[in-house]
Amino acid sequence: MIPYIWFEQARQRIVKHIIHTPLTYDSANNWHFKWENRQVTGSFKARGALNKILRLAPWELERGIVTASAGNHGQGVALAGRLVKARVTVFVSETAVPEKIRSIRKLGATILTVAGGYEVAERAGIEYAAANGSTWVSAYNDVQVIAGQGTIALEDLADRPQLSSATWVVPVGGGGLISGIAAALKSAPEKSIATRVVGVQSQASAFMHHLYHLGTQEGVLDLPSLADGLAGAVEHNSITIPIVKKYVDDLILVSEEEIAGAIAYAWRNYQEKIEGSAAAALAALLQRNISDRTIVCLISGGNIEPEIHQRIITSYS
Repeated sequence: MIPYIWFEQARQRIVKHIIHTPLTYDSANNWHFKWENRQVTGSFKARGALNKILRLAPWELERGIVTASAGNHGQGVALAGRLVKARVTVFVSETAVPEKIRSIRKLGATILTVAGGYEVAERAGIEYAAANGSTWVSAYNDVQVIAGQGTIALEDLADRPQLSSATWVVPVGGGGLISGIAAALKSAPEKSIATRVVGVQSQASAFMHHLYHLGTQEGVLDLPSLADGLAGAVEHNSITIPIVKKYVDDLILVSEEEIAGAIAYAWRNYQEKIEGSAAAALAALLQRNISDRTIVCLISGGNIEPEIHQRIITSYS
């Protein structure tokens, strides 16, 4: 679905604009952690946004860039837009994390707030881009965004080639991150048949989980979640849906309480501040929902409101 060379090209395109984030090892549990909370803008989302926008034609940039975001993708798009001197407009939900919104504004983007959840903001952004002739940049439903996210796998395998046969545990929202990771791992020339990719989503907003297991997201509730970056329905006919079904080995759910516990665990045991979306993957490990011997856990971001983080680590101390 995505040629492997696209991941290599994405890596070359964005390498000077991103951080080669740490890959650490917890020997007590045989867990490897990829700390994308240390990434520029505090999230992996910068990778996909940069790869997409840096390859746009001048006429596409001149039309202005429009996106919708729970916060992290918007920061990545705003950063890329600033690099190429393009106007960026970001549609956000009224429930979006204020810290993330402030960061988007600092990067020079225009914020348009929409009443409702992420799905409503996404639909409004798509309609606005079409009406104004702007260039739409999806947070996940775009092969070049997906290719950018998949550079994480290439980076990790360059550091530790033996991880090609590990189980990779990845947070899932619209599926852009796990699509990139899974497709890169399983289409690589040196791919291992032992590679497993497991997605994790919150019970509070289990849209991709239902699409994966039941083939529909009808009737799924979208409840408030610490994992705000994973919330919201998936765009109809998103390219991520067939990619996830083809390459992902399982998709599981964790509770909000388990996510909160994982946020506290990361701080207490690794001195790392992580957001709820990232904590979903760690929560699955802590609940021993995944028992494979060697694991790579994708910590996707660290953009959490300071007061929420403090409240959680105090409650779970």
